[in-house]
Amino acid sequence: MNTTSPNLQVIVLGLITTVVLLFGLNSFVIINPGQAGVISILGKAQDGSFLEGIHFKPPLVATVDIYDVTVQKFEVPAQSATRDLQDLTASFAINFRLDPSQVVNIRRTQGTLQNIVSKIIAPQTQESFKIAAALRTAEECITKRNELKEDFDRALGDRLQKYGVLVLDTSVVDLNFSQEFSKAVEDKQIAEQRAQRAVYVAQEAEQEAQAEVNRAQGKAEAQRLLAETLKAPGGSLVLQKEAIAAWREGGAQMPRVLVIGDHSENVPFLFNVGDSPN
Repeated sequence: MNTTSPNLQVIVLGLITTVVLLFGLNSFVIINPGQAGVISILGKAQDGSFLEGIHFKPPLVATVDIYDVTVQKFEVPAQSATRDLQDLTASFAINFRLDPSQVVNIRRTQGTLQNIVSKIIAPQTQESFKIAAALRTAEECITKRNELKEDFDRALGDRLQKYGVLVLDTSVVDLNFSQEFSKAVEDKQIAEQRAQRAVYVAQEAEQEAQAEVNRAQGKAEAQRLLAETLKAPGGSLVLQKEAIAAWREGGAQMPRVLVIGDHSENVPFLFNVGDSPN
């Protein structure tokens, strides 16, 4: 009984199945969320990017390059001169992502994400910062920092958009001036603080002088009212009351009292008879 033929058929069938499976598995590509693919057939990038999902590709002759289109972060140093020719250095944190519809052009012109960062984003950040900084003086770059950032964002966004890079947000991580300018700013702040202190001292002295005037005026007014009171009928009673109050404040010892004149018109004159000469 001949069994060679059935065995050969099994082997051939297995080989065919294996080839079909290999071709089948190599004919599809899955693009995950946050990714975009560029298909190249025989080394030539094809129009139309692959977005998330399953896609057919010719087996063996086609490759798919996957690009991350989620938000990326990159810190870029930059240097420029202000409108008044002061040196200014900064560091920016840039949040960006690749435009999924432009990944084919990115693949053709730049290749990889690393090339985009080093050849496109870094130099364009430098140029955008020069544009924004040149619009203002060094002092305005400090006092109008938000406006500086807005101008930088606008310039950078316009420049990177044509490369398929979408700028989402930027942050000024650091902003520094030359040592000479920093020293001048510090000296100016010290001078302003001293001037403010001098103004405060002058105002305080003026207020104290005004208070003295007010106290003097109040004392004079009180004396005027007292004089008018003493001149009025019954004014001697006021003096008697003041004398009694002075005695009470001086101690508890009862003094000898000598009354001169009419009791109803004169003030009692208080003294210690024991201390008087014989």
